[in-house]
Amino acid sequence: MKHGYVPRQVQTKPTMAKKKKYYTVWEGNTPGVYDSWDACKAQIQGYPNAKYKSFKSKEAAEAAYRESFADHIAQGSPSAPKKKAAPSGDWRKEVVWESISVDAACSGNPGVMEYQGVHTADGTQIFHKKFSLGTNNIGEFLAIVHALALFKQQGKDTPIYTDSKIAMGWVRKKKANTKLVHNRKTELLHTLIARAEAWLRSNTYPNKILKWDTENWGEIPADFGRK
Repeated sequence: MKHGYVPRQVQTKPTMAKKKKYYTVWEGNTPGVYDSWDACKAQIQGYPNAKYKSFKSKEAAEAAYRESFADHIAQGSPSAPKKKAAPSGDWRKEVVWESISVDAACSGNPGVMEYQGVHTADGTQIFHKKFSLGTNNIGEFLAIVHALALFKQQGKDTPIYTDSKIAMGWVRKKKANTKLVHNRKTELLHTLIARAEAWLRSNTYPNKILKWDTENWGEIPADFGRK
């Protein structure tokens, strides 16, 4: 038997299985208890000011459903909504429901980015784009211009909701003030940004770009539900 260096066996920690969560939906398309995020998302997407929360067990989720949403959101906790005065009158009357809502989501900054546009009233998806590397602000900007160009082509003056003041400013200035590095991975995205800026400089549009009042109305209908 030859003597020499014998590599020490590396002991790896056992992979921990991801714990299952259950979701209680107090206010949504169909309130109830759901055993996956996808099932829960289907109930809250497109539903203004939906109320929901995750739990570690089905028993806890079912018990919470028999109680109120307020009983399970502790004021001061990181996930708790800030206490605020209720909007005057019926806030639903303030929303222009015959409109499109746009939003973006990004896993990292920069990271995998996607944006979408949905019908504000029922959450029906109108368009969706995904990129391997981008930022949330770029996604918000491109989503607005995508909607504007689409409605220009269709001859519609449909209003557009966004929850991004930054993107609204970029559209107003016709310039995306991004510092995203320009390389092989982002080449397509930078091309689209340049096209969007050029479109804004050469086109006019009747569509109103409206700010979604997240504080009083809840998440915008186009939200990806990853908060």
